[in-house]
Amino acid sequence: MTSAWLRGLAVAALLALGTAIQAAPQHALTLYGEPPKYPADFHHFDYVNPDAPKGGLLRQAGFGSFDTLNPFINRGVPAEDIGLIYDTLTVSSLDEPFTVYGLLAETIEKAPDNRWVRFRLRPQARFHDGEPVTAEDVVFTFETLISQGQPLYRVYYADVENVVAEDRLTVRFDFKNGDNRELPLILGQLPVLPKHWWEGRNFEEGSLDIPLGSGPYRVERVEPGRTIHYARVEDYWGKDLAVNRGFYNFDRLVYDYYRDNTVALQAFKAGHLDFWLETSAKNWATAYEVPAVLDGRIVKEEIPNLSPTGMQGFVFNVRRPLLQDRRVREALAILFDFQWTNQHLFNGAYTRTQSYFSNSELASSGLPSEEELKLLEPLRGKIPDEVFEKPFTLPVTNGNGIIRDQQRRAYQLLLDAGWKIENDRMVDQNGNPVKLEFLLVQADFERVLLPYKRNLADLGIELEIRRVDVSQYINRLRSRDYDMIVAGFGQSNSPGNEQREYWHSTSADNPGSRNFIGLADPAIDQLVDKLIASDSREELITRAHALDRVLLWGHYVVPNWHIKTWRVAYWNHLEHPQTTPPYDLGLMTWWHQPDKPVPRIEPDTETAAPVDEPSEESR
Repeated sequence: MTSAWLRGLAVAALLALGTAIQAAPQHALTLYGEPPKYPADFHHFDYVNPDAPKGGLLRQAGFGSFDTLNPFINRGVPAEDIGLIYDTLTVSSLDEPFTVYGLLAETIEKAPDNRWVRFRLRPQARFHDGEPVTAEDVVFTFETLISQGQPLYRVYYADVENVVAEDRLTVRFDFKNGDNRELPLILGQLPVLPKHWWEGRNFEEGSLDIPLGSGPYRVERVEPGRTIHYARVEDYWGKDLAVNRGFYNFDRLVYDYYRDNTVALQAFKAGHLDFWLETSAKNWATAYEVPAVLDGRIVKEEIPNLSPTGMQGFVFNVRRPLLQDRRVREALAILFDFQWTNQHLFNGAYTRTQSYFSNSELASSGLPSEEELKLLEPLRGKIPDEVFEKPFTLPVTNGNGIIRDQQRRAYQLLLDAGWKIENDRMVDQNGNPVKLEFLLVQADFERVLLPYKRNLADLGIELEIRRVDVSQYINRLRSRDYDMIVAGFGQSNSPGNEQREYWHSTSADNPGSRNFIGLADPAIDQLVDKLIASDSREELITRAHALDRVLLWGHYVVPNWHIKTWRVAYWNHLEHPQTTPPYDLGLMTWWHQPDKPVPRIEPDTETAAPVDEPSEESR
């Protein structure tokens, strides 16, 4: 008995030793335990210039307006790039699918069974007022965001059971289960707020009080709704860290706000702005025949973008009774003539999006594989039969604007749904004339929607395009007061918890979530949960394919289009590293060239009030 007891003790000791080895503090975490690209002693990321000069000004355009410097609550419109004033526990590298490296956290320790993660903070980390960043600040931040922040935080961190400050610099998050492999990594994205600054303040109230942070920039000046200035923190505690080397090179960042992108583009070409990310194919082809481009003072460049482009589309709000029938949504979707739109409005620049994970290996195609069927077969009868029977495709026209085949198909679908034509008007199953409102904030989308509106009108369906300002749009979005909107569901190479924000029933009634569709489907919930619990890259791909198919055949959006490059224009006093990150534009790795002149502008126009003018820009 004694011998058996000793053997058992030895086995237990070995197991404990193995656990200690596996749970050793690390400088980086990867999703499936594979080695990170950069070792613990790395000097800088490959996509930066570690010797980039510091200095200069980067002026960009903000859209619409802003009325708060608190981006964490479900109230108000936050200022552009306000997140730059905050440091996070970790940062993601921009040339790996999903690997995080310590920023505020010096080391990261994850349980072998994925039931907890521990962050050890850097003792030199400081807020801008000189106070140290402590584990109590991390606990305060997490608990505040969960209890008072946007509802998305409660969904995003739903699997966290508890957070504990083990000592002054060590914080541990305990999980409800070990199924969510992504959770330790996304907790590293937590922006840490100063407890001593927020105590006594109303966190839930939108405010333009300049908040205290610990990041590379601080808010320098604010003109509400017009402009915000950021200044680089000269004594920033983390400026010499490997993860920051080559980043944050501009002394000042300025956002001037415009209510119309056409006006903002003209301001850029006139020298009022330094950088422009072009989202209009028409503009890219026709709007840059100006002397500054022709003589090289403005550079036009297409930078490869290897990130999944996700799904942008005209989104149906299935909370509306008119849009709850899948046949109705399919009918409305096939009346959009992408080929005509691409040829006549976009100069043929775009590819039609046919997956919620487009431009990646996560996108489904063909019929389900055997591994996918293991997930889908138990859901047969609860998901569309077409998932099993045929690949998802979108109609293709010859681009001449005549879509009789699509109209006949759409009309039959509407008849099957109980709709019919009366007095040249389409009426629903209750005999009410069909009228849909498309809520819009981007004036540039109107010219895309007008041909679609005509196609709907040919079947007696009235589409009202209602354009509102940014504040009203956000309020209506949060209250789910729309029939259709333009929206995008961005994706990464490692989709995870954010899928709950998009498709899960737990986010359907959260006013701050991105469940714009209003999905509350147990079958989709199950697929989302399985995707989040994926235990390998292969399993993640299979589960993404399965979820993709069900979403596509649900006809929840009218799929739009995508492009596989960043189209940028910038004045030539800006420069970027020769190696660009594959999964991000990496604008904060750019710098100002001291020997190149900055465009001259009149002092009284640098922060002039934006002017509201019509625009024909299309994304």
